[in-house]
Amino acid sequence: MTASRSTTNSGLAHAGTAGPRRGVRAQGGSARGADQGSAAATMEPMAEDRSTVVVVEDDSNIAELVALYLREAGFTVHLTGDAAAGEEAVRARQPDLVVLDIGLPGTVDGFELCRRLRAWSQVPIVLLTARDDEIDRVLGLELGADDYVTKPFSPRELVARVRAILRRSTAPAAEGPAVHVLGSVTVDAGRREALLDGQPVALATREFALLLHLAENQGLALSRRQLLDSVWGHDWYGDERTVDVHVRQLRKKLGDGLPLATVWGVGYRLG
Repeated sequence: MTASRSTTNSGLAHAGTAGPRRGVRAQGGSARGADQGSAAATMEPMAEDRSTVVVVEDDSNIAELVALYLREAGFTVHLTGDAAAGEEAVRARQPDLVVLDIGLPGTVDGFELCRRLRAWSQVPIVLLTARDDEIDRVLGLELGADDYVTKPFSPRELVARVRAILRRSTAPAAEGPAVHVLGSVTVDAGRREALLDGQPVALATREFALLLHLAENQGLALSRRQLLDSVWGHDWYGDERTVDVHVRQLRKKLGDGLPLATVWGVGYRLG
């Protein structure tokens, strides 16, 4: 566990912060009680079909508060405190999303667990990190994470990001051709599947969403900001380099068969 997580409220934004990042304290019984009242009063329930989230976080105070907000938002939540239990829970529960802390105890940290999960599952993953270094964020995305939240964070912001990822991963295909053929790559919107020379290629949720958006806009030069707004959403807090990381992953996985060009000074064009 890193030094930044030595106190109970190290992973949560302080109350009084303006805007959507307004957070809550988690320092004791009274604060936790206030948190519960606030969550119950403000969180809007989801549809009756409850999505399942596995939370892998060894700090029990942070884990319980995250679970509280997710449950108030209508999710079914399963808590685990280390990598082994987390992977076992993902295999057993087949969740709709995983919230994964990077700084797990033991020899297997969150980065390694993310890599292991990506070897056999495409479940969306949101990383929690106490480290705000760009290299850590890039590494997490390159390992297949769909999003990251830097501590201290607002539980409401985390819930909003979880909802946004699940909306995009389960959204029906847009009107238009369900299958896009791009060189050696086929993008099947209905099946949410990418094929290279007829063989399926495993893509993370955001990677596929980015590829599909580019395919639906073949021939258009799209800026990084346009791609962020369309694929990640207008309320996403990351920087534009996130697009570059995902493009690099698409090129790595799909190779020269993907006609994806860099438009210098603008962004990217497919086809």
